[in-house]
This record gives sequence, structure tokens and C-alpha cells, in this order.
Amino acid sequence: MQKVINAHCHIYPEKIASKAVEGIKNFYDLNMSLNGKTDDLIRDGSRVGVVHYLVHSVATTPKQVKSINEFISSEVKSHPDLFTGFGTLHPDSDDIEGDFNHLIDLGLKGVKLHPDFQQFALNEKRAFALAEVINEGNVPLMIHCGDFRYNYSNPEQLIPLLDEFPDMTVIGAHFAGWSMWEEATRQLAGRDNLYVDLSSSLYALSAETARDLIHAYGADRVLWATDYPMWDAVSEMEYFDKIDLTDEERSMILYENAAKLLKLE
Repeated sequence: MQKVINAHCHIYPEKIASKAVEGIKNFYDLNMSLNGKTDDLIRDGSRVGVVHYLVHSVATTPKQVKSINEFISSEVKSHPDLFTGFGTLHPDSDDIEGDFNHLIDLGLKGVKLHPDFQQFALNEKRAFALAEVINEGNVPLMIHCGDFRYNYSNPEQLIPLLDEFPDMTVIGAHFAGWSMWEEATRQLAGRDNLYVDLSSSLYALSAETARDLIHAYGADRVLWATDYPMWDAVSEMEYFDKIDLTDEERSMILYENAAKLLKLE
């Protein structure tokens, strides 16, 4: 079986997982496949050969940052061979640099931001303040990108950030433009500092369109991911298997790109 890395997974503590999953379901008006707990994530991924997971969560208020990062770190330490963790930051924190240093001290390897949940635009000063700290720390930044209902994280907001920080590795989740996949690709494909993941996208795209978007970005810039707990791994792999790709492209997307990005090998 092909080795797989799931490069976009949200996990939550047992006591709040059901509430967190319900909140995401209501925000996107989409049915949730899974329960948001660590054991469930591992069971789900084992069905398609996942050998490693990029796990994270998002702080919707500054006071959540420390506890979320400590939770993600504890789960990574409990599953050191399975998990790489990204931390969260919040643009309204009084001490962004301190929050960043804390997540690095916890052993987290990057940062995940969700501008639509956190209500800041990627082209505003608050975003640039976050990016400056992350860039100086030399770790990857994953960003939820795209939402037709808002204008926080859409392609025109992301472009100035990519321009301002050309040496920062950015992972644009959801083909860098959820719900506006093709428009995002037209505006963003070809940028040297941008990777994209496939999460929360293949359910809405034909196999032909997905292939075209992958080729526009380049298969060496694409990561397989499920957006756990949004979608189950078996269904996401079935979507992926319908895309006309070479074996080399499949291997890059399923494992090699993420392994290189996360420095697993």
C-alpha cells in the first residue's frame, strides 16, 4: 500500500470535541464525517495507509492560544512517530512573539491560521504582524484560504502576503481557495513560496478539474489531506483515485511533498 501523509487535520480535547465539530458543521453548513478526537483520526487514516498526520487547531480568541498549543503539543508527544503539530496564533494577542516562542518551545513545527474564523484579512497590518514573526522563525504557515461569503482569505488578500514574505513557506489550504478553487488557481499558481492541499475540495470538483488545478500548481506543490473531521479518508482517497495522474505525481502528492515539507526524512 502507498504510504500516505494526511496534511490537514483538526483535533480537539475529548471534553470539547463534540462542541467544536458542531461549530464547524454550522459554520460551513456541511455534514461532518468524524468526531474530532485523536483515536478516531488514527482509525480513519489507517484505512488508507496514512502513516503520518499534520495536526492543529485554531484559536478564536487570544486567551485560547496557550491552551490549544499545549494540547496539540501533548498529542504530538503522545504520538511522536505519527504526528507533526502546528500551533495557533491570534492577531489580537498582546504578545504575538511570546506566543510564537512558546509554541516553538513546545516542539510545534509551524503555524495554522484561519482568517475567516479569526476575523482578520490577510492583507491587513495584523496579518503582516503575524507573518513577520512566523517568517523570522523560519517555519511554514498554513492558512485556510477562500470563502465566497467573506473576504478575509480570498486570493486577492493572500497575494500581498506572499509578495511581502517571499521566503516564507505558505500552505494554502483547499487549493488556496475554498469555494473559489478555479479563481484562486488563476491568481496564485506558479508562486515559488506557495504549496496547496486538496482538503475540502475534491467533493466539489470533477476529476478533470482537480487534475487541471494540480497541474497548474505543479504536482510537487500539492499535499493530500482530508480536513479531518470534515471528510473521511476512504471517501477522500476514492475521489483522489479518480484523478488521472501518473504514479510519480500520486506518490508526490500522497507522501513525498509533505515528508519533505515537514522534514520527516
